[in-house]
Amino acid sequence: MSEHEVKMIILSTDDVDESIRFYSDTLGMAVKFRDGTHFAALDGGPVTLALATEIDHPIPGQVVVGIKTADVDAAAKAVEASGGGIVKGPYDDAHERRAVVYDNKGNGLVFYSPLARK
Repeated sequence: MSEHEVKMIILSTDDVDESIRFYSDTLGMAVKFRDGTHFAALDGGPVTLALATEIDHPIPGQVVVGIKTADVDAAAKAVEASGGGIVKGPYDDAHERRAVVYDNKGNGLVFYSPLARK
């Protein structure tokens, strides 16, 4: 098994409430959590479906794959060395270490790892 786990698909939306209604009513997905009017995570089984406005979307307008990894920095360096590109990071936010990158074909990825609790 890979040390990198696909855990989230991030979709762009201009209206989180409307998108939540669509995925809840159409596909029966429950809201796992939300952050105001700009981000929501829906229960998609083993993969979370995230809905984000430009405020919280790592690459607005694109579908982005969230990949959990033990070493964000090494994953970002590997992507860059293989012909991809760094959009942002690696960096620490309030909860996790992240890097936003493009693969070698321009697809958006976010590598993340929870920060150690002090």
